[in-house]
Amino acid sequence: MTAPLLDVRDLSLSYRSRQAQVPVLHQVQFALSAGQTLGLVGESGSGKSQIALALMGLLPAHAQLQGQVFFEGRDVLLLRPRQRRALRGARMGLIFQDPMTSLNPYLRIGLQLAEVLEQHEGSTRARALAEARQMLDAVQIPEAGRRLAQYPHELSGGQRQRVMIAMMLLAKPALLIADEPTTALDATVQAGILRLLAALQKERQLALLLISHDLDVIARLADQLMVLYAGRVVEQGSAAAVLHAPAHPYTQALLRCRPRLDAPLHQALTTIPGQPARAAEKVSGCPFAPRCESRQAECLSTPPNLRRSADGRYASCHYS
Repeated sequence: MTAPLLDVRDLSLSYRSRQAQVPVLHQVQFALSAGQTLGLVGESGSGKSQIALALMGLLPAHAQLQGQVFFEGRDVLLLRPRQRRALRGARMGLIFQDPMTSLNPYLRIGLQLAEVLEQHEGSTRARALAEARQMLDAVQIPEAGRRLAQYPHELSGGQRQRVMIAMMLLAKPALLIADEPTTALDATVQAGILRLLAALQKERQLALLLISHDLDVIARLADQLMVLYAGRVVEQGSAAAVLHAPAHPYTQALLRCRPRLDAPLHQALTTIPGQPARAAEKVSGCPFAPRCESRQAECLSTPPNLRRSADGRYASCHYS
């Protein structure tokens, strides 16, 4: 059996504060193969973006990481900073959450794209600009040659997002992490971005780690799905199985919150009661128990283990 491209084992993350260590991630585990898409979902603060930053080696100095992250057979957490920098862009790419602020406002688009090839492949400026133009064509930006001479503020939000995708793909990475790649985009542009990601992934056999609040986006692209709550994996399995028959009460609650076209016109949107657990909050039982409509006494006192069911999925619930 071929080893996965990315194999994350017992990844835990905490931050030092003046009072104590504040845990953010708790023993997260998953694997991702070439050509496969893993979707990460959960409310804000659940730890999705922290996983992306940990994989890329972009955490601040006061972060404390434990566990193992094997990428192409090497534990990247053991690499020196210079070795991690060589991986970023060249083998691992990250599309940041906000295309409006991810590009340097003082540099022309062409220069920012060319820098990728100059740094990672030693290309000349002329050759790098020529490849940058070809990549802008590939991500369907019209008048690519003219765009190279423009600044980020001269492009729309959707065009800037496509520039970020082009930038990540120029060095031909094996793993692409897309953190909310359709945030703040209208429905038409969003659909175009999703089609583009799917086509490029198929063409290049990219491993795609897709982070999103939008379950419809995840349903369109993901093969596997991982649901996070308070830095913990609460459900994991094939996207089809998790979305159509969720086992964990939190996943069920997230799906109930999706707006439905067939709902009565004046029906209020469903919400999850209470507030998400805070990272610094000590939890004696299940972290979702205070908000769970099905909780029992055991849920408030005993933390559940992530257990595998007969269909191969995992769920962290005493009663799932």
